[in-house]
Amino acid sequence: MTTGRTFAYCRVSTVEQTTENQILAIRSAGYDVTDNRVVSETVSGSVLAIERPEFKTLVEHKLEKGDKLVVLKLDRLGRDNIDVQQTIDKLTTKGIKVISLDLPVADLSSSEGKLMLQMFSAFAEFERNRIRERTQEGLNRAKAEGKKLGRPPAKGTTENVQRCKEEGLSQSATAKLLGLGIATVKRHWNK
Repeated sequence: MTTGRTFAYCRVSTVEQTTENQILAIRSAGYDVTDNRVVSETVSGSVLAIERPEFKTLVEHKLEKGDKLVVLKLDRLGRDNIDVQQTIDKLTTKGIKVISLDLPVADLSSSEGKLMLQMFSAFAEFERNRIRERTQEGLNRAKAEGKKLGRPPAKGTTENVQRCKEEGLSQSATAKLLGLGIATVKRHWNK
């Protein structure tokens, strides 16, 4: 049996923000979502979708086969491309139609919607690779210019570690006394 109900999921990141505009936009787009089927929450976009309390409750206890889930933007469904795709896969496997109003294809569970998600995924991977390449190019250029990379050495650390060593303290006792990590003490132990 399918229910055919329509739910809306709206998310904001901070308490200063409100989901009112998202709800209004969804209703203006022609989705008649009753107030008891609007799920709103305030949670950072960096949290996986299924770890968001209200979204998790929606997916696990409210949505049923044949229902529609409408969001204003695709990023409401996950923290990154992989999370969005996993969320949509989970929903479509349950027989739920997923609709994102910011995309030209309304139904993400359709063949066209799946194609669009795959294209977005490919573009996201391409951009991640380009960022990685540009970062490496910048590091190589800085090295070629003779710039020292990494964190500058803490002033006096070597001297303080050497003093403790001369006084007969162990590396772990030195780390505790100076408030340093054992790896830092080891790095400065034989300088």
